[in-house]
Amino acid sequence: MNPDRERELLETVERVVAEGPYRPDWDSLMEAKTPEWFRQRRLGIFIHWGVYSVPAYANEWYSRNMYIQGSPEYLHHRETYGAHSKFGYQDFIPLFTAEKFDPEEWVSLLKQAGAGYFFPVAEHHDGFQMYDSELSDWNAAKMGPRRDVLGELSREAQKQGLIFCTSSHRAEHWFFMCHGKEFDSDIREPLRKGDFYWPSMPEADHQDLFSKPYPTEEFLNDWLVRTAEIILKYRPRLLYFDWWIQHQAFRPFLKKLAAFYYNCGKKWGQDVMICYKHDAMMFGSGIVEVERGGFADPKPYCWQTDTAVARNSWCYTDTLDYKSSAEVIATLADVVSKNGNLLLNIGPKSDGTIPEGDRKILTDLGDWMRVNGEAILGAKCWRSAQEGPSRIGEGQFQDQQAAAFTSQDYRFTANHGAVYAIALRCPEDGRFLVKSLADSADQNRPDFHGIISGVEALGFENGVTSWRTDGEGLHVETRGVQSDFPVTLKVSME
Repeated sequence: MNPDRERELLETVERVVAEGPYRPDWDSLMEAKTPEWFRQRRLGIFIHWGVYSVPAYANEWYSRNMYIQGSPEYLHHRETYGAHSKFGYQDFIPLFTAEKFDPEEWVSLLKQAGAGYFFPVAEHHDGFQMYDSELSDWNAAKMGPRRDVLGELSREAQKQGLIFCTSSHRAEHWFFMCHGKEFDSDIREPLRKGDFYWPSMPEADHQDLFSKPYPTEEFLNDWLVRTAEIILKYRPRLLYFDWWIQHQAFRPFLKKLAAFYYNCGKKWGQDVMICYKHDAMMFGSGIVEVERGGFADPKPYCWQTDTAVARNSWCYTDTLDYKSSAEVIATLADVVSKNGNLLLNIGPKSDGTIPEGDRKILTDLGDWMRVNGEAILGAKCWRSAQEGPSRIGEGQFQDQQAAAFTSQDYRFTANHGAVYAIALRCPEDGRFLVKSLADSADQNRPDFHGIISGVEALGFENGVTSWRTDGEGLHVETRGVQSDFPVTLKVSME
């Protein structure tokens, strides 16, 4: 750790907070506005890429689990690399060469997928910084790739018109490497500030907001200045924090960081915001984030779900359980119909290439978005979000089993003077029935009473042969409308 740079950054944080207008209290932070572009772009891409991509085993928690005696990762590590005392996690860093990393190709692929913004991880729980830091030498600019990964992606995003955001998972590093102290490994006391494995404290109860040992002021200031350095150097438009910042010890530091970040945004002339989980921030002071899940019904506020192309890992491994492209697209439609954004994660290989499974989903998503994007980008909720028998459950980790959507399942959005009825599964006979658009004889009921001027199936020119409404719903007859992916009916209104 560079103490002079740390002191300088702490002074900068204090000065920017003092200048305002945002103060480090919830009352003030609740005045922050959700960026308008976030409401418009709807689809973002998360990128988990780091040292953990080298072993590419199990998932991105390899750095923790390889030190838990008897775990699959522990046994795999001993069998593959030898004793932990001779080859530890830090020994993967020289193997993380990223020789095929091409930021122009990455950003182009994300843009073609229909994404409007993206979040490369700046620092994961393992403590390796994917950017050029003046605070620590354990970073990608000085070791491994010897490239400022975050900086290169930020500059390329600006060139290609994508909005650059980033995430920090540093909070969990307080305990993440602690199990290596329990046996003869390369994680040994004394650990000093600035060491890669520091502080490796006993693992906390992740669900206990008051679990001990509390993170120390020394560690919390380290977290604060690392995050401030990212903000000042790369100017992300959104920041994402993983779950453990909800711990009580982080509260004053998180409020200070939020005030600093939001004040920086004011100086830049941009609205910025923090994405958070588990009520780590006061409602209204940031963007609500739901991991691998969402809400059963629409919300009057903006929110985001972060999920991955695979069910079993956020980073690349050789045992990924991929979702289908149709499931990912259906998830996007479901989330947007409920006023949410989808942050879809991919995991590049250690050499910097995008795995074929990830690439296929991004390509299919892009093909669908080029046809159906008007139902997603800038779309608003309609009076009904959904109809049909299949519903997404409320809460986290709802994606561990694929939802079995039927041809009766629709998700609705409103945009461009039209209602979009997205059939999550295309009916095999080409006949669509949208019950939410039924004629209602009772004018006092809050059902649909609009005047439809036309119906078309996006991507199928002249695919709609006829349509009519009655008390059962909107009946649409089509010819040649078949797809393995969701099909969007654009219902134009007079």
